[in-house]
Amino acid sequence: MAERDSGEEDGRGMQQRGYGHRQQMDTEELASKMVLIQNKRFYLDVKKNNRGRFIKIAEVTPGGNKNRLTLSMPIATEFRNLLGDFIEHYAQLGPTDPDHLQQEDINKPLKTERIIRENKRYFLDLKENKRGRYLRVRQQQAFGMMGPGQHQPPPQIALPAQGMIEFRDALTGVIDEYGQEEADVAPLPSSTMIGDRRSKQFFMDIGQNQRGVYVRVTEQTRYFRSAITIPERYWSEFSRFFADAEDQLKNPSAGDAPSGTGDGSEGEEGLEVTGQRRRGYEYDEDDESGQKKD
Repeated sequence: MAERDSGEEDGRGMQQRGYGHRQQMDTEELASKMVLIQNKRFYLDVKKNNRGRFIKIAEVTPGGNKNRLTLSMPIATEFRNLLGDFIEHYAQLGPTDPDHLQQEDINKPLKTERIIRENKRYFLDLKENKRGRYLRVRQQQAFGMMGPGQHQPPPQIALPAQGMIEFRDALTGVIDEYGQEEADVAPLPSSTMIGDRRSKQFFMDIGQNQRGVYVRVTEQTRYFRSAITIPERYWSEFSRFFADAEDQLKNPSAGDAPSGTGDGSEGEEGLEVTGQRRRGYEYDEDDESGQKKD
């Protein structure tokens, strides 16, 4: 059974509502599996709360340091599939020469992929340093500030490249045994990104809760992030507004500009707006170990 930290809050058990009130969800542990790769231990813990099943991955180093990453079952399945691509690419690489490794080789990934799903973004980078090649899996943090002047490191793990096959097989085992319940749920449309990272990005994420399906539109700049949540029943009105506005701009003589369709009084089930200033943590460079410098 995997090690546990006292007071650790499992899964995505915290929701921020109103004036910052947080509520912890009941979490049930279904299974745990340990994989030993070189001098690291990796724990795959299958858990369940009222949002569904998920896998918490814990990386434990020889010195006792722990890195953690949480994946929903659909994200874990996509991660497992991408692992196959990284394994194939790693097999085609020639031998490494640590003595002649340049700093530019350390900074530049050998292969990179990303997962965009369920309001979450994961970055997968096959990298190399003087200790060898490894796969770093990092989750983008929406808000990277714990307090004034304090940075919260993003959830991430560093998987030795030589152990990717063993790790994938262990992950496949828990997905095949505990992921069937999630597979029966109809998939939602894929997330997408509009814009340019150098100026402004808009992330479109489809989600579902007890009130139905919604799209969360997140505006992201280097130092600011805000989001609105639009319930599915308003999508057609937004679509018509944008189409009419585009037509009006292309043909100014066609008529007056379109106006909004709502009075802004929808309340909790209407448009939910959130905003938060933050540091651009995920845009910073990494050191040669694949871990963020403090």
